Amino acid sequence: MSELTYVGNVFPGATLPYGLAKAVADTDSESNQGGFTFDGANITGFSSMHDSGTGYVYHLHSVHTVLIHDSGNPSLGNFALFLYAGCINDTIDGCVFPKKARKTQFINNTLKASPGYFGLTLVNGIEAEMTAAQHTSLFRFGFPSNGSSPLVLLDLTDLSDSRQDNASVLVDAGTGRMTGNGRFLPSFGQSNYVAYFCADFSGPDIRDSGIWVDSRGDAEVKDVTISRGINGGGPLPGGAFIRFTSSKPVSVRVGLSFISSDQACSNAEVEIPNFDFDATRDAAVSAWREKLKPITVSTNGVNSSLLRNFYSGVYRTMVNPQNYTGVNPIVSEDEIWFDSFYW
Repeated sequence: MSELTYVGNVFPGATLPYGLAKAVADTDSESNQGGFTFDGANITGFSSMHDSGTGYVYHLHSVHTVLIHDSGNPSLGNFALFLYAGCINDTIDGCVFPKKARKTQFINNTLKASPGYFGLTLVNGIEAEMTAAQHTSLFRFGFPSNGSSPLVLLDLTDLSDSRQDNASVLVDAGTGRMTGNGRFLPSFGQSNYVAYFCADFSGPDIRDSGIWVDSRGDAEVKDVTISRGINGGGPLPGGAFIRFTSSKPVSVRVGLSFISSDQACSNAEVEIPNFDFDATRDAAVSAWREKLKPITVSTNGVNSSLLRNFYSGVYRTMVNPQNYTGVNPIVSEDEIWFDSFYW
């Protein structure tokens, strides 16, 4: 008797065909190369860039043989968002900031995923939905009615905690806009890369905003440059936060670039100017329909699961590679550039 297990680590979240922005919930699973996993792992945040198919697990078990082959570290998952309906004792430090401490479960039967959309509900009652344009993610968070002052944090992290020295974030005291960057390691290959973000918020009035480092937050501080840490303990946790005056829904628009935060802001303002979630999702669905409509298949005598697998396979051929044209610092902005060619 033998058992064969294969996991492709595919990205299951919201994106356009060949889109740079890939929004999904991230888990702490050992197989989180695509960000989200459906294995009971905890949610650690919601981030906007992911790869697909960068790792695999191949287990062959028999009476005489156990063969285990694992390959590919998680990559991307940069600048994760996390949120609370309110902080204990209504103080900033009543919320938990570091990734390992804040992780939480989600409710299985609330999980929804379709082209251009991903959604789930956390066990604390917070609802998270996300969609995407080419270089921009749009998140919509709903809070329980008994929430007091919702807090949204942004973490200068990635899936594999590979951040190097001197990541930074700046918070605009008036609008709450967060801009910044971080240097990270890839899943394969050598060297490193710098990613930039621009996060804007739409919802209730802003109560306060500021910076957090490790487990403490401060509304008086509006910018930070953070080191990797000491004694080989990995990157020092840090980022920014914003609190709101009521538990009404909050939308977060995250623009992305590998060139500058200014370009990330410009991408977001052009692609999703009005925080319109439904319109952004509809545009994503239309983009996928346009790509898939040349394909027609006969369904006579075809099992529905086979048909589902066929279309899922075709869909995934256009999740990657990712179109980095115009946002890649190593080539001219008018040179076509696709990246993340896996499998």
